[in-house]
Amino acid sequence: MLCGGCLFLLLLNVPDGFPSESQESDERPSVVPQPPPGTPARNVPGCPANCTCPAEETVDCGGLDLHLFPGNLSKSIQHLSLQNNRLQELPCNELSRLAHLKTLNLHNNHITSEGLPDEAFESLQALQYIYLANNQLSDAPQFLPSTLRIVDMAANRLTQLYQLTFGHKPGLRSVYLHNNQLSNIGLPFDAFNGSDAVSTLILSSNLLTYLPQNLPPAVVRLHLQNNRISRVPKGALNRHWRLRELYLQNNNLTNDGLDPSTFSKLKSLEYLDLSNNNLTEVPSGLPPNVVILHLGRNRLSALPPERLSRVRGLQYLLLQSNTLTASGVHPEAFARLRSLHTLHLYNNRLESVPPGLPRRVRSLMLLHNRIAHIGPHDFAATYALAELNLSYNRLYSAHIHRLAFRKLRRLETVDLSGNRLTLLPAGLPSSLQVLNLQKNQINSLSSELLANLTRLKELHLAHNRLRIGGISPGTWQELQGLKLLDLSYNELSYVPPDLPESLEHLYLQHNRIAVLTAEAFLTTPNIRVVALRSNRLLAANVSAEAFADLKQLEVVDTTGNPELIVVPLPQAGRWVRPQAGT
Repeated sequence: MLCGGCLFLLLLNVPDGFPSESQESDERPSVVPQPPPGTPARNVPGCPANCTCPAEETVDCGGLDLHLFPGNLSKSIQHLSLQNNRLQELPCNELSRLAHLKTLNLHNNHITSEGLPDEAFESLQALQYIYLANNQLSDAPQFLPSTLRIVDMAANRLTQLYQLTFGHKPGLRSVYLHNNQLSNIGLPFDAFNGSDAVSTLILSSNLLTYLPQNLPPAVVRLHLQNNRISRVPKGALNRHWRLRELYLQNNNLTNDGLDPSTFSKLKSLEYLDLSNNNLTEVPSGLPPNVVILHLGRNRLSALPPERLSRVRGLQYLLLQSNTLTASGVHPEAFARLRSLHTLHLYNNRLESVPPGLPRRVRSLMLLHNRIAHIGPHDFAATYALAELNLSYNRLYSAHIHRLAFRKLRRLETVDLSGNRLTLLPAGLPSSLQVLNLQKNQINSLSSELLANLTRLKELHLAHNRLRIGGISPGTWQELQGLKLLDLSYNELSYVPPDLPESLEHLYLQHNRIAVLTAEAFLTTPNIRVVALRSNRLLAANVSAEAFADLKQLEVVDTTGNPELIVVPLPQAGRWVRPQAGT
């Protein structure tokens, strides 16, 4: 099962995103058992001064600015939290008394390797969870108890691990070592011998130059991003058929550093992130069950037909920020990817829509390319497309064929911002809900080009060249479901007439509006937000009746006009006079 956090990032259109170190920390289990919600705070007898002891076996002394380890702790405690203090060392005589300790939380202190002697943990034969992140350790302890399940030593200065730091611990499940200074020399070959159950291993943000060998065979999540890895030794991943998530982004990987069989044994792999490396080709031998493949920010210039054909379970393919051209994308490159529904090709060098797009793709990101025309057949086979982003290309209205969108009967969102359009595209499908056209050169609107868009909810036309004379009568009559209309940063001299009754948000800031008549919002009784910032309004030219019947009105922004304009708003059954800019 793919981790929810990874999917969540992608579904929010953050393709370059990967779990940060702080997110990795958030995924760790709670370090000290907490009482049920609503339980009143109480301390059991014998609790150390200023600490909290909700139960006899739990002591929480976190955030007390402690410089010394607390003395006289009960021998029976099982959970001890000392996080967010200023401890520099752990006294062995005090720790040795705590034979029943299961959880020891020392996050965010000043503990050094000299202050953590190897014999510190010898007596803790019940210890299962130890948290030492954000300290000043340079060497890991040479010995940790064999009973451990989770060890967190992230954000230290570690350069060296030892055979019994993590080795010979059959119950060990999770190891967090990100944000240290570990090199391959400091990570011995036998570092995890006898710890075959480790399923989460976080080694990101270290100094590794190649993928470590002899890692635990049961690992499911392997984080190696933000290192200096330039190669994966042959056979290094051959035992890891359980691996589901492999993060290798932000390294120095080249195709020469990958063997054709590097990934071929990873039968359970679902998430593979190779972004921000130096790959010039799609790696060969990719396993068939990968769901998310991230190859953004590499040096890919072509997509041959055979490299992706094995990955038949692929749903998300992220190829942004490469050097791909339309001629470099083979017509059969996506032919067998029948599950692929999200394809990111933005910030490449595409001069036209690439051929052979996946038939079932639902989200297609083509922004920031060099696309200059859209033909009648470019999207003819992508019948399932729901989201299409063509913003910041080189499109002119005359170069978008009137039949370009005829097959897209499920299309809900189209973004054509930042192009060179002077007119709305013709033939937009009736399924459309959001249309983004800001930052173009549109100077006219007509009912013909908005015909049948009865489901359109948002129309964004900011930063164009619209004047009242360029908006034909009846332009809005088909837009029966429109909720948001953005006409800001245009050249309008007054509020356009006959706006849709369904409208709730109207943005008119930075125009040339000098007059608000009593009929300005006559057709929009449901309006909630009106933005009139930075126009040419004078108080004498604003009719007192313009807003009188707008019972749902919540916000009117009139700041930045030559005079202060105060608009009464209906609130709690009475009229109030808000400050300008409310």
